[in-house]
Amino acid sequence: MPRNLVTDADRDRVRELHSEGKSRNDIARVTGRSASTVTVIARELGLSFDRSKTAAATQARQIDNRARRTEITSRLYGRAEQVLARLESPGYKFTATTVHGIETKTLDHVPAQDEKSLASALSTHLGAAARLEAIDAEKGSEGAKSMLGGLAVALGIVTAP
Repeated sequence: MPRNLVTDADRDRVRELHSEGKSRNDIARVTGRSASTVTVIARELGLSFDRSKTAAATQARQIDNRARRTEITSRLYGRAEQVLARLESPGYKFTATTVHGIETKTLDHVPAQDEKSLASALSTHLGAAARLEAIDAEKGSEGAKSMLGGLAVALGIVTAP
């Protein structure tokens, strides 16, 4: 079965729609071609698409995600604090199922198995928070390195590769 080859009419239509300011995806919808095919045709014709809206949307999404990570990190630290408070509490509430039903007792110590589980939860919360913080810290350090590198070049300082 023959492939759906690109015709001169397809090229003319892409050129026409591009000149009208249509986006790559709009042209793909109108022509019934895939976005990647439209990209190939545009490249062959020496055309390009304005990507400033995409760049702005990407930057906005990155800012939103950074804010979300900050909020989640704060919540993880809050959970870690709750677990730690439970571990350090002078009266540990212990719930168990007995022949009399479910009973809650206050103990003067944390049972070993509970302490192990709570310590594991504490470690998990703190580890997850640290990993989320590292994501933004790495980006910050890359920006600082880039700025310092640019400053060094401007001052004519030779840096090691």
